[in-house]
Parts: sequence; C-alpha cells; structure tokens
Amino acid sequence: MAKWLHRLGLHPGAGCLTIHLLYRTGPVVRVLAGWPRLLFMTNAHIIGWGKALPHGRLTNDDIACMVDTSDAWIQERTGIQERRIANSGETTLSLAVEAAQNALISAHMTAIDIDLVIVCTATPEFLFPATACLVQDAIGAKRAGAFDLEAGCAGFIYGLSVANAMIGSGSARTVLVVGAETLSRIVDWNDRTTCVLLGDGAGACILQGSDKAGGVLATSLHSDGSGGDLIHMRGGGSRHPTTAETVASDMHKLRMDGKQVYRFASRVLGEAVHSAVKKAGLAMDDVSLIIPHQANLRIIEAAAKMIGVPLNTMYVNIARHGNTSSASIPLALCGAIEEGRVKQGDNIVFVGFGAGLTWGGCAVKWTAPVPKPSAKPAKSTVATAT
Repeated sequence: MAKWLHRLGLHPGAGCLTIHLLYRTGPVVRVLAGWPRLLFMTNAHIIGWGKALPHGRLTNDDIACMVDTSDAWIQERTGIQERRIANSGETTLSLAVEAAQNALISAHMTAIDIDLVIVCTATPEFLFPATACLVQDAIGAKRAGAFDLEAGCAGFIYGLSVANAMIGSGSARTVLVVGAETLSRIVDWNDRTTCVLLGDGAGACILQGSDKAGGVLATSLHSDGSGGDLIHMRGGGSRHPTTAETVASDMHKLRMDGKQVYRFASRVLGEAVHSAVKKAGLAMDDVSLIIPHQANLRIIEAAAKMIGVPLNTMYVNIARHGNTSSASIPLALCGAIEEGRVKQGDNIVFVGFGAGLTWGGCAVKWTAPVPKPSAKPAKSTVATAT
C-alpha cells in the first residue's frame, strides 16, 4: 500500500495523507490534492444538546389584558398557550451561554475541545462584537473561532449546514451551534398580529466529526430575497440608521405579513423536508421524526398534510414556548429528547423557514445515547411585558 501511494506522490505521515507536490499547477495535482479528503471524509454527529429558557412566562390571558384578543382566539389561530419572556437581567448572550453549557454537560466534554462557535440569531447582544465571540469567551472555548449567522427563523438549519461542511472538510472537528433569541425586545406589544406569537429562549447542539456512519446525512438550503418585505425590521441598518425619527415611528419593531407568510411556509416546509430526505438517500417511510420550526400550529398541520405524514410525526411544543425564531428547532429537539421521542438509529429531519426569505432542511441519523424521558418541568413565574 505504501509503495503504491509513493508512486502516486502521496505519503502517509502525521496521522494523515500529505501530498508531495512535484508541480505547483496542473489538473493532476488538483485532483490528487482532494484525495485525502475523499479517503478520510468524516461525518458530523450531534453529541450534545442543551437549552435555556427565561424564568418568566406570559400567558394568553396576560396578553389579552394588553391588546384586543383572547386565549381562545390565540389558541385557535396559533396553537400557543404561553411564551417565555426575558427579564431585564436576561439577554440573548446569557441564554446562549446557559444553553451552550448545558450542551457541554450532555456531551460530557469541556469547552476547550470546541473548534468553532456559531450563534444563530436575529436579536444579537450587540451589532458588534458578535454574540458568538462573547459566548466563546464566557464558556472558555479558548481554541475556537466564532461568528454570528443571521438567516431569520431558518438560522439553526443554516448553522447545522455550516457546521456539517466545516467538519466534513476537515476545517473543524467539534462545532457548537447555538440558536438564541430575545424577540420580546423587538416586538410591538400593541400589534396583536405579532405579539401573540413570539417568545424568548435558546437551544444548542454540539456536532463532532467521526468516521462512523450516521450523523448529518444531508442539508438543503434555499432563499428568495424577493419576499424580504414579508418579515422585516427596517430601523437600525445602513439605510435607516437609528434616529429620533426612526424610534418614534416604530421602525425598530418587527413587522410581518401574516397571511403571505402562512402561504409561503405551508408550501416550502414540505418541499424542504422532501429535498433533504431525497438528498440523504432516504424514503419518507424511513423518517422517524420531523422537528419543524415552531412558528404556528396551523402551518405545521398544513405541512404534515403536504408531506403526507400523520401529525404525530411532527414534534410540536409551540403551546409552551411560542415562536422563538432560530431557537425553536434546538429547543424542540431538547423537548423531544426529554419526552423520549428520540432514539439511537432514528432518522430525524429538521426543517425551518424565516425572514429573508429563507428555508431549509437537515436530515440526521441519530447516533448519540439519550437519557430516559424526564418528568414534566415545573411552571415558572409570570412575567409582564414592557
């Protein structure tokens, strides 16, 4: 074997194949340069997970005291009963750090082993520095690179895709992906079409490369910027920098065209699931669980019909958390694990959509051991939105 490799100009050394380049250019050298990666391609496995939720909760009855709505109206149209709201001492960073630390605990590892931190968020701690850099420092990931990723509510899907690519290319072995939001900071609490939907929270996953089968099987990412006006916040960017006028006109609040978003989401969620499943070489019958972005129960129901699966194939926890944007999928994963819905060997599909417009799916063969289902969590204190 060694003699054959030497004839090709390939030499084993330092635990991997290195290339002895006789020439700097040419198609042969470029082909040979890719051989080590093809021979030693690693799979990205989810080995740790964690979540963080604010202590306060805001019920539908609480919101009914603020705007013209009712618990029945909200539940009928969204499936939401309550959502968590960050208090003045809780921020995107504090939630992200807690979720990351919990993920490290479940992975039985320390932060020094992390090579890259990705924080997916539409509500960062600051415009800069990146929230990911602050998380990196807070958890002690001294060797890690870090950056924020903004793809709306599809952010966590994009984060998983980037982590998978980094691991598969050999650029990183262990990647922390966090979805964290404090959407209550940008909600217009006088707009009943949006304030009833959104909540705060964070979820995290640790992915690590391994040569064993499974892990992330395929990802599928999509976008359509022509629909950028359907979900937006205009104030604070280079076009509309913060001024007294932008603040007075509520340009720093989230706006959404609910009807158009519903039509868009009901269509693309199913398409994204089928795309990821096909790229993974699976059939829908092979899929044990679909974990969708928790935007609206009616959207999830419509997606299940389009995909052709029973609703119980879709994990749903929107009643307790509301729409937490990029945090919703990792929060839902944690919930599914706590409830015993995830087992080793399961094929799971994550799917999301969001502002941009963005959408995507990620098919995973679950390989990590999971704990026994936990007891029902205790209710927390009630928060008041301000």
